[in-house]
Amino acid sequence: MIPTETIRAVRVLIADDQNLFRSGLIRLLHGDPRIEVVGEAVDGLEAVRQASELKPDVVLMDYKMPAVDGIEATRRILAEQPQIKVLMLTTFDADTYVLQALQAGASGYILKDSRPEAVVSSILAVRDGARVMADAVSDRVVDLLNGERSGGEDYNGLTNRELEVLTLLAQGSANKQIAVRLHISEKTARNHVSNLYAKLGIDDRSQAVLYAIRKRLIEP
Repeated sequence: MIPTETIRAVRVLIADDQNLFRSGLIRLLHGDPRIEVVGEAVDGLEAVRQASELKPDVVLMDYKMPAVDGIEATRRILAEQPQIKVLMLTTFDADTYVLQALQAGASGYILKDSRPEAVVSSILAVRDGARVMADAVSDRVVDLLNGERSGGEDYNGLTNRELEVLTLLAQGSANKQIAVRLHISEKTARNHVSNLYAKLGIDDRSQAVLYAIRKRLIEP
């Protein structure tokens, strides 16, 4: 009798602050023998801690979470354990969110309205070294990464860096916090803020927030 090779299940950590969604996702994944859910986290700090302790193959990471968001949690996890794959699973499909996730080192970006089988196949794909992108964002993001679009068509000529600054600004970050988050000097952060204000024809943070909401860079 020829022995059958046993393939180890993908060890997955789920990080999401929505209890109902998280528990439903766990039940879904428990039904697939190729997946083993080894832990769950309710915020980014807990995700970083559990990733260090549990050493999962893949972290399913939400974007918006309390304490530390999914982007910063991704940076911290991959800085300590670059072998882990992070797959963003979120409701947001704005270009700037996807770019921030990829720049932080995420291996994929899929949406919460994905079919169950698509979530499983995405986990398996990133475990095997592939990059996975939701259909709703893939073409736009490939164009941005290849330099075929600068974002100017949709964002009044703002560069990708200015979009990052705008998003953080609209989320309430001060210039010093933006500088720390983006690993730039505070002076450079101020320059980016001045430049994006000029391009948008605005002169205060409240107008920046309204613009960011209108362009779906942040939630209202």
